[in-house]
Amino acid sequence: MQGIDETTRTELEAAVFRRLVAHLQARTDVQNIDLMNLAGFCRNCLSNWLKDAADARGLPLTKDESRAHVYGMPYEEWKAKHQTEAGPAQQAAFAARPETH
Repeated sequence: MQGIDETTRTELEAAVFRRLVAHLQARTDVQNIDLMNLAGFCRNCLSNWLKDAADARGLPLTKDESRAHVYGMPYEEWKAKHQTEAGPAQQAAFAARPETH
């Protein structure tokens, strides 16, 4: 992204983050375990990274607030509406994946 100033780069990256979050909010059929198995991150990871960024700036953001932002609703509500039980194949793939953070 040569030739793009720092402020514009940050704005573009923020727009991409917002679009990713909106996409994941719309794709409630995609389970977190599937995201973890395929991509090595999930909605919880995004919410944790958001909280980490707020913490690094000394901004007050709770884990529940960061999750609600990423999920588009309180986490417990999302789980009740959209989370399904992980099947044996999903659990085995999760157990076999390399640890990422």
